[in-house]
Amino acid sequence: MLKVENLNQYYGGSHILRDLSFEIPTGKVTALLGRNGVGKTTLLRTLKGLVPARTGSIRFGAADLTQAKPFERARAGIGYVPQGREIFARLTVAENLEMGLATRPRGATVPQRVYEMFPVLAQMMRRRGGDLSGGQQQQLAIGRALAMNPKLLILDEPTEGIQPSIIKDIERAIRSLAAAGDMAILLVEQYYDFARSLADQYLVMERGEIIARGAGADMDRDGVRQLLSV
Repeated sequence: MLKVENLNQYYGGSHILRDLSFEIPTGKVTALLGRNGVGKTTLLRTLKGLVPARTGSIRFGAADLTQAKPFERARAGIGYVPQGREIFARLTVAENLEMGLATRPRGATVPQRVYEMFPVLAQMMRRRGGDLSGGQQQQLAIGRALAMNPKLLILDEPTEGIQPSIIKDIERAIRSLAAAGDMAILLVEQYYDFARSLADQYLVMERGEIIARGAGADMDRDGVRQLLSV
């Protein structure tokens, strides 16, 4: 679904992303791991179109999105769940979910699977987003992204600051989405055990480069945990 080739990015004179090449296939969870400051955020900003790629290409299905604007990437089917959730605190749960319909045809409604995955959202439709717990806000942020029926779902640190019971709910939701086979999932995560439990394939970044990649089932054998703790 997503194919990145020879991607380079700079901030001033600093070479942040260094010749990155990888693919995110449909129906699979790709876990992107790395410590703080290795370039993960810059990569996501480039994939979303918030900063232009200096060199290289970003293809999404048959479309070349290398120079596409952020709204064009969303319209193409790239959904994003930001680190820190970034829900609209003064809007209700229902209104937050409806924001995810912006790229869909007039009259579209929030898919039923959002409420099936996260029943708490259906129970709190009239409550303001800012009144929800951190875990409930994270479910709302994922539901908002799913409302657009994305072809690629990018999740940026979805377990950050979340209680263990909600992490299990999020894990089940991601597993269900991957099993449906109609969506590619890029999971950016520092929580090793969570990433390992879900990853069909993994990528490890260090200093703007991918230093290791492989099958999710091989993460322990490949010493990925040690790479993250160096």
